[in-house]
Amino acid sequence: MNSSGQTRAIVVDGKAPGRLAIRPVALAPSLPSDVTVRVSAISLNRGEVRRAVSTAEDGWRPGWDFTGIVEEAAKQGGGPKPGARVVGLLAEGAWAEHVRAPSDALAAIPDGVSDLEAATLPVAGLTALYALRHGGLLLGQPVLVDGASGGVGHLAVQLAKEAGAVVYGHIRREELRPIIEDSCNGGVIVSPAIEAARASGPYHLILDSVGGATLGAALTMLRGSGTCVTFGASEGPNASFDSGGFFRLGGARLYGQLLFDELKRVGPASDGLATLLSLVAQGRLKPRVEVEAPWTKIGDVAQQLLDRKFSGKAVLRLT
Repeated sequence: MNSSGQTRAIVVDGKAPGRLAIRPVALAPSLPSDVTVRVSAISLNRGEVRRAVSTAEDGWRPGWDFTGIVEEAAKQGGGPKPGARVVGLLAEGAWAEHVRAPSDALAAIPDGVSDLEAATLPVAGLTALYALRHGGLLLGQPVLVDGASGGVGHLAVQLAKEAGAVVYGHIRREELRPIIEDSCNGGVIVSPAIEAARASGPYHLILDSVGGATLGAALTMLRGSGTCVTFGASEGPNASFDSGGFFRLGGARLYGQLLFDELKRVGPASDGLATLLSLVAQGRLKPRVEVEAPWTKIGDVAQQLLDRKFSGKAVLRLT
């Protein structure tokens, strides 16, 4: 690490192609609970990329997910030791050669799990894991995952099947079926609109990352006491639904999940990441790395993500 306290990071630059560029930045001061990590890989999520290329001011540093090698342990003790391979997340600024992160935002990567696989897990994997937990005991319960081939969705259908659910995955294009077919033991529903999934319901749990009219339809596909967890609004910020039909279901609920807020309530990211990594190490969870590239390609890959040119996850290598 540069002794001057400098590192390089991806920053928003309105003059750069795709509004993203690699620039020298100051490394954040180290808090007692912070671990210093030399980053090896990062993964992209639509929310951070959309903000970076559309609304963020110049100089903002995007980035949630990273993997790397610990260079300095936390001064207060505990957490991963120097030399450990780790995966973690930050609220921003993770797309850098070096980061400082709280020890409870990191988990050690087991042997047999690659940095690229691990890099897919922080935001997408934790979102899927915590969303499914809102369904309680899923054994034998019908679960519908919308956008099932996406970064969160392809992990959610696998985790739901692992929990014993009867899993239905909704996708919008037939060519995406092979990505999720093995995990959707209830069936794969291919249609431009989620309405086609109604015939397989009602559902105990629905995971929605689309919002808009899709969310409005999903709310009327629940069982009594069922739950719809929504964590995205790619279709639009507003939804209308049959409010009378919804309350007559009896006990049905809509839960809005914001991951970084969720972590404050359910426990540190390190716990959830350890669970996900264990499943990957055992071959029971298989992250899909759809795009792998050097981080110098950030502008191109970010635009491909926004244009929905691929499903699964994009991971960029720093080494």
